[in-house]
Amino acid sequence: MLLLQATGIDKRFGGVTALHDADFSCDAGEIHALLGENGAGKSTMVKILCGVHTPDAGEIDFAGRLVAFRSPSAAVAMGIVPVFQELSLVPDLSVAENLFMGIEPRNAIRLVDRRAMRRDAEALLTRLGFSGIDPAAVVRDLSLAERQIVEIVKAVGRSPKVLILDEATSALNRQQVEQVFAVVRGLRAAGVAAVFISHRMEEVRDLCDRATIFRDGTDVGTVEMAQASHGEIVRMMIGRTLHEAFPPRPPLPPEAEPLLEVRGLDWGAELRDVSFTLHRGEILGLSGLEGQGQGDLLFALFGVYAGVTGDVRLRGEPIGLSGPRAAITAKLALVPEDRKTQGLILPLPVGENMTLATLPKIAHGGIISPEAERAATSTMQESLAIKTASMDVPVRFLSGGNQQKVAIAKWLLTEADVYLLYDPTRGIDVGAKQEIYALMRRLTEQGHAILLFSTDLAEVVGLCNRALVMYEGAIAVELSGPELTQANLVSAAIGVAESGRVDTPAASA
Repeated sequence: MLLLQATGIDKRFGGVTALHDADFSCDAGEIHALLGENGAGKSTMVKILCGVHTPDAGEIDFAGRLVAFRSPSAAVAMGIVPVFQELSLVPDLSVAENLFMGIEPRNAIRLVDRRAMRRDAEALLTRLGFSGIDPAAVVRDLSLAERQIVEIVKAVGRSPKVLILDEATSALNRQQVEQVFAVVRGLRAAGVAAVFISHRMEEVRDLCDRATIFRDGTDVGTVEMAQASHGEIVRMMIGRTLHEAFPPRPPLPPEAEPLLEVRGLDWGAELRDVSFTLHRGEILGLSGLEGQGQGDLLFALFGVYAGVTGDVRLRGEPIGLSGPRAAITAKLALVPEDRKTQGLILPLPVGENMTLATLPKIAHGGIISPEAERAATSTMQESLAIKTASMDVPVRFLSGGNQQKVAIAKWLLTEADVYLLYDPTRGIDVGAKQEIYALMRRLTEQGHAILLFSTDLAEVVGLCNRALVMYEGAIAVELSGPELTQANLVSAAIGVAESGRVDTPAASA
């Protein structure tokens, strides 16, 4: 039964057309994917459906009546509840306070009943399979994945008729994703509609009944997921065929120069005796279950953490771990996990974000040269194919893929020798991923080296010369050549040998 239908939707932001004559509909008891490249109009459509934006033209029919939501709260009151990749949690409040914000349980004299709120929060988390999250924990102290789960639980606790998940699983590991999927399937069985946006095609196939594909601000078709091929969906999304998932990987020559050498790196209980060598022209992968120290290793090498010990050498010379400034001077660059809070300053223009790490290069006497800034940013815009009306547009208005390119461009301008990449393609579309893969290959061909942590095992296998599987803050297994497979990565991460070919973390610890 048709539950939600948007027809002829137009939306412009200044001189940019985000949607033109776009349609979307979903049925009750259906999980419906919304697919397309970054900037195709998907997020604009769902923000219109849930009252964040008002359309310039078109109409929305919900449960048989025309509606015009003037605010997100109006949409939630009607039963359309979104979960966005940009979290709406209040970091200094507890999990329970965030879950029941605006619908707090009250006592007899209308004061917030905190004991009941914590009890109800614990019951809700347990019912949905997330009992490991403490209702009393302050949200700021949670990991990004845990915060994302709290956001999803908060939405489900609103008893939605339509649940919208806009890249809501991009920060989650496989086990967390499966638990969220179990929740969504339970809602489908109860007649709730779910709109699911993800760039992980395996998730879409696993979860969704149908998919509507957007391209250039309009819908180009709806397919049954059980019948549509991957190639057909990709062609609809980008208007062309992708022949290669990953660019060719040339073998690393035996005499490749050691570029980054790490010996005995320790940081409390989080990193334990980490040692490895990264060669010039190499992409070295970090894998394993999330939270095993991969991200901490990248931040430690970049000087973010205090109290890190060990010997780190770049080009044979020791480098200090005293702070990011020292790391930048030593020619290290870090593209962090969360571009919106760690990689970019969203209100600033695209151009100013790009040059944040290289201001001394474009300044004379402490004054930024507009000409030097324009020259640097225009080169990056062209080489990375960044889609923006101008360098003066606030970076928050760019699509996720273009924001990520800006976050990468900022560090490319430093001309670093070693790039530390923390899940650089998380939450971006297949076309933008291809461009970033090609960029990584160009960097290695030019003699740079990359230390890559990716939660996408296909990326680790397809891009990396070798991979280090981490377990409880230590390197448990190194895989290369024919042993570098997804099966072996998973087996090593969970401590199960695959056909006896790799050592397990338990055996190596």
